[in-house]
Amino acid sequence: MSTLANQLAAAEREEVARAVRLLLARPLLTEAADPAGFELVRRRREPLARWFDYTCGWTLVVEPRRGYARLAKVRAEPDASRPARRARAGRAPFDRRRYVLLCVTAAELLSLPMTTIGMLADRVVRATAGDGALTAFDPVQRAERTAFVDILKLLESYDVLRAVDGTTDAYVASAEAKVLYRVDTTLLMRLPAAPVGASRLAVPPDEVPARFGELLTALTRERRYGGASGDEPRGETAATDAQRNLRLRHSVLRRLFDDPVLYRTDLAGDELAYVTSLTGRQILRRSVEQAGFLLEERAEGFLLVDPDGIATDVRFPDDTSTARVAALLLLEPLCAAPAGLLPEQLAEAGAELLRRFPRWARAYQSEDGAARLSDDAVRVLRDTGLARTAGGRVVARPAAYRYRLTETTGADAGDAPVRGAGAGAVDAPVQETRADVTDAPVHERAVGPGETSGRAPELGEHR
Repeated sequence: MSTLANQLAAAEREEVARAVRLLLARPLLTEAADPAGFELVRRRREPLARWFDYTCGWTLVVEPRRGYARLAKVRAEPDASRPARRARAGRAPFDRRRYVLLCVTAAELLSLPMTTIGMLADRVVRATAGDGALTAFDPVQRAERTAFVDILKLLESYDVLRAVDGTTDAYVASAEAKVLYRVDTTLLMRLPAAPVGASRLAVPPDEVPARFGELLTALTRERRYGGASGDEPRGETAATDAQRNLRLRHSVLRRLFDDPVLYRTDLAGDELAYVTSLTGRQILRRSVEQAGFLLEERAEGFLLVDPDGIATDVRFPDDTSTARVAALLLLEPLCAAPAGLLPEQLAEAGAELLRRFPRWARAYQSEDGAARLSDDAVRVLRDTGLARTAGGRVVARPAAYRYRLTETTGADAGDAPVRGAGAGAVDAPVQETRADVTDAPVHERAVGPGETSGRAPELGEHR
């Protein structure tokens, strides 16, 4: 090949790797939100689609004229660590009521290229009132209007809804607010990622609670694997060797590229055998290299580092959230207790933090604040793969030992210290360094930005 051809091939590899990490962090990418990122994905859509299909079994759809790219991520197991979140109220996760309203509203929007907030609310009222399994939507109640605004703001963030006139937030104050929307029904239909549509599961509403786990499994069943899971339906033939190998490749690499850490103990026996086989290791390492990640492989598992931080959607450590700051502080007592800590012990540790920094975490300065703080912090640690719950105790996982608290600082006694782990932001009560591992913070979906040199204490040797 000529020098120019080599340069072009190298440029394509770099662009594909960057686009892969961009889509891992933002599986719905719109031209309006990120023109440069969308243009990159649009230009390299063919090699990207091939990479995601081969590596993870995920479908990538790019619509250049409509201005969006949708990566349909599918997982065999439900994952509650990435809920829909409210645009307001501290980005609290959606509750059951908001998910119900989201589904009903999305169904109503399918036939509405243009609508007003009042017309849409009226349709949701009629739809919920006509379904005996649902609580009727009541826009007279401010709490109901607030929930409705939260789901509309979520759809706006996806570019499914665009406010042509008026502002969505005005509906919270008054049900008479005037807002006109343009609806992208094509993009709306791309939002569900499950390979099986919920409407295909003909189950009476009163049976859903008892069969919920079964229904979730049915929604994520992928026919390409045949009976690879060992629970093939009646009349379906068992999987071939090719289908079993395909399922193993996709199940392992989906978790590697989508989770903070992939622990060997979390893998099934056949999955562990696959990643330790010569073919499996070659595919894993080649896929990681093609995506532009650095691979840390240790006795306990695998971890990806994104040197550019492109795949980073949620950071840890992070001083922009009280719960994440508390999570970092609670790692110290957790790592010092190999058997784990009881919720009551964690609540007491949270209470000690609140006593030590009385002007910090004011939302938690209440009678039950310590328990709420520790619960929120533990949720962060579980979501980032740093802790697990076992036997009623919270136990630190191996990746948690990458972090070591070295200093807490404050301008005055009782103030929240002012420096966080490399963030340069205020109101973080810690200054943190990693124990013998340089700049590789663990966070959701991938790890970055950083390097992989050095050893983490109490982690196994590289394999």
